Amino acid sequence: MKTLIIEDDEEVAAFVAAGLRERGHEAAIVANGRDGVQRASAEQFDAIILDRMLPEFDGLTVVALLRAEGVATPVLFLTNLSGIDDRVDGLEAGGDDYLVKPFAFEELMARLIALARRPMLGGASPTVLSAGDLEMDLVARTVRRGGEEIDLQPREFRLLEFLLRNEERLVTRKMLLEHVWEFLFDPQTNIVETHISRLRTKIDRGRAASLIHTIRGAGYLLRVLNPGL
Repeated sequence: MKTLIIEDDEEVAAFVAAGLRERGHEAAIVANGRDGVQRASAEQFDAIILDRMLPEFDGLTVVALLRAEGVATPVLFLTNLSGIDDRVDGLEAGGDDYLVKPFAFEELMARLIALARRPMLGGASPTVLSAGDLEMDLVARTVRRGGEEIDLQPREFRLLEFLLRNEERLVTRKMLLEHVWEFLFDPQTNIVETHISRLRTKIDRGRAASLIHTIRGAGYLLRVLNPGL
């Protein structure tokens, strides 16, 4: 795995790079946002570790510029900013995961590997999405859980598809409005909450393990807590 570390704290950058190299991975370091954008745009990396507070361009600007240029490399924010709003801002800017300092290197490594395994945005799209015993066939437009077919309305189908494509990632209300309803503004209604409630009833009703989880004050998460159920 080849990782770009965009971090102005020399000690943290050196620690992360050394840990990656000890495990047989490649690591490159840049100390400011502007150079980070240039390096990430010019070279192919499997993952990017990005600080929020950087010289030149801050972390949010870096990831926004990369996404605007079509760079789909997974981005893990590694930062001191620990508030819910900070996490939401990072994810909405285009980040894929968020880890707060101080951190355990093994957790950082596990998150990086998980990110690197995700399909790139420009790659071939799968025709079947799944999580645990839930399966969505995008061609046949069917959804099954435990082999039982679930009838979804078109908007519910799109909502579940977006959640499945972002499994294990926090999805905010704003992200759902933009990607599922294609609203570029907040209509100040409970449309998201209503559809999530209906979808949860259909997907999780009668099941010992829920898949759709509400993260209070932040958004929603599709996660298999117990794959055996």
